[in-house]
Amino acid sequence: MKIDLDLRLAARSGIVVAALLSLSGCGGSDGGSASSGGSSSSSSSSTSCDITAREAAITAAFGAVPATDLDVGFSYAAERSDGRRYVFNYGASTMNTAYESASTSKMVSSIIILRLVDQGYLKLTDRPQDKIAEWPIASTDPLYTMTLAQLLSFTSGLEVEPGCINLPNADMASCVGAIATANANNGVTPGTRFYYDSSHMQVAGLMAVRARGLATWADVFNEFRTQTGLFPTGTYDLPSVSNPRLAGGMHWKGVEYLDFLKALKSGTLLTSSMMSEYLADRTAAPVTIAYSPLQKINEDWHYGLGHWNECQSATWNCQPMQRTSSPGAYGAYPYWDHAKNYIGIVARQGGLGTYTSGLDIERTVRPQVEAWAACQ
Repeated sequence: MKIDLDLRLAARSGIVVAALLSLSGCGGSDGGSASSGGSSSSSSSSTSCDITAREAAITAAFGAVPATDLDVGFSYAAERSDGRRYVFNYGASTMNTAYESASTSKMVSSIIILRLVDQGYLKLTDRPQDKIAEWPIASTDPLYTMTLAQLLSFTSGLEVEPGCINLPNADMASCVGAIATANANNGVTPGTRFYYDSSHMQVAGLMAVRARGLATWADVFNEFRTQTGLFPTGTYDLPSVSNPRLAGGMHWKGVEYLDFLKALKSGTLLTSSMMSEYLADRTAAPVTIAYSPLQKINEDWHYGLGHWNECQSATWNCQPMQRTSSPGAYGAYPYWDHAKNYIGIVARQGGLGTYTSGLDIERTVRPQVEAWAACQ
């Protein structure tokens, strides 16, 4: 069963002023579609609850979203383990609105590359020079030993991001060469420091293009779309198709990203062994956190292969793989709650650096969403 709520909040007060609730069977709608993977009836092992009341409670909770986070429209969607979806839209946003990805593309790019590892085109132990003939790092430089796994976990030692990553007229391969040159002989030993930066994934992406024997990242992405049916309208086009920023250069729709999370959670995108590699904590001690944007909110998140392992604490004291996510600088927030067994996304595009707005929105309604996800 699918649930689609199209709601509008009063931007000043944050109070719900209009709501439309519709329940339907499988099929398309502005909020996407999902098939129920189970029953919502009560069982002898759990206390029955009113799923509609749980959904109404989520809707009511959106009234407490801080006014500062209502500067732009957004869509929120979550999906339970049985396939039931809840969708909430604010302003002009719907789950079919196209948004710039910012860093939400990191998770997608990582999965695309890891599938090539699963398919035998790459290994996590591959080094850039194994796939990129013109890679200029000398064998005497500690960076010579960086691996694909370290690139995807941002522990490769690359800590300088050249401006070409953001130039539409630049060439991806030439820019990767500039990344190497800018970081050569920086004294960092790969695997010892985490530094959140776009350079790592750009190098990993060119390794993937070369290993697959294709001409461009667009070709790699199109092959992924053909194989999976995901992101049918998605593009890597920022700053340009010829120089896509893999760590933050997609356009996607909320419904497309939620479908991606569903496929990831279901285990259809990666083998079980690769899923274990993907989810593993890659920044536990003795790795040091040299730079993390989560320092802004005084939380010590760890990193896997292209995604965060969340921890709402100033010092890491959490178990990995409780909640993994890939927030974007414009406030979009896709996540997989492993502990509570559901997925969700806040789809929005605010100003640069408003990534905390997506977190604020999701955390405002999280208790109600968790109760809904657990409702049997």
